[in-house]
Amino acid sequence: MRVIADSKIPYMKGVIENLADEVVYAEGKDFSPSLVKDADALIIRTRTYCDRSLLEGSRVKFIATATIGFDHIDTEYCRQASIVWCNAPGCNAGSVAQYVCSSLLLLERDKHLSLQNSSLGVVGVGHVGSKVVEVGRRLGMKVLQCDPPRAAKGEQGFLPLEVLKEACDVLTFHTPLTRTGACPTFHLADEAFFASLKKSPYLINTSRGEVVDNLALHEALRRGIVRDAIVDVWENEPDINRDLLKQVMIGTPHIAGYSADGKANATRMALDAFCRFFHLEADYRIMPPPPSQPVLRVRNEAEAQLISYNPYTDSRALKAHPEQFEYLRGHYPLRRELGAYTLIMG
Repeated sequence: MRVIADSKIPYMKGVIENLADEVVYAEGKDFSPSLVKDADALIIRTRTYCDRSLLEGSRVKFIATATIGFDHIDTEYCRQASIVWCNAPGCNAGSVAQYVCSSLLLLERDKHLSLQNSSLGVVGVGHVGSKVVEVGRRLGMKVLQCDPPRAAKGEQGFLPLEVLKEACDVLTFHTPLTRTGACPTFHLADEAFFASLKKSPYLINTSRGEVVDNLALHEALRRGIVRDAIVDVWENEPDINRDLLKQVMIGTPHIAGYSADGKANATRMALDAFCRFFHLEADYRIMPPPPSQPVLRVRNEAEAQLISYNPYTDSRALKAHPEQFEYLRGHYPLRRELGAYTLIMG
């Protein structure tokens, strides 16, 4: 069995070699028809677009993406070609929730937003959005949820987007990227969206760059329609809108889900799916390394949260060197979620 794997997937080297006869590593952008032609399986991330041009004529039978999103997989072509694919839903939900929680705490600290007197609008309430709902409630915010697909199934507790646009002080997006269907999300936040806002909210996007029209957001910030923005995902990555990057409070290189905990989850889920498909025994243990300072002496949990992760660090790096977008992603330092620490209060 021959497997082609993205060389940037963490904690996998030394594991998958025990499951396959041959493993070839390549950067995600370097996957080519000649490289994958004789492969039985691909293990990828978002930088490898799996469509007819890559896969036709190959013997690939299985694709695992170690990511929540799967818009880089042409699922219709895979169906036609009888290629089974899987993603890793919820793998980095805790990591994105950490990013959003720290961002909200920074809005309170630096923008003087009283969280306990503010409303948080969560657009898209899947694996990630559900955890962000918990974060907002834990911080004392009033949380409004919008998820049209879930509401269409008869689930309760969801409000139309129009309500969130009228009521919320912070809007945070956690939808997949879809261009068709009953609820397309491509440019969900576009010029008309911003023009219809009743408040001047803060906006957070950690979903997909194309969910928010970046040019429209740039103009909304310039005009004060949006008070400020925290942007982790961008249109045209890695060639992002540098004017927008300069404008936003926090701009990071698509790393909200990059905690070591989330990466380990994604790798584990990809390998578990690989083993199920090829009827292999999943005999391995994937654990991220401990934080450099596992014990934190803090006054409160909010302080601990910002010590465990402060997105300003990643924002400063990107704003200083936007041309290094891919490098900053590919050489991301160890980041653990709060549960990896022992907290001593006082």
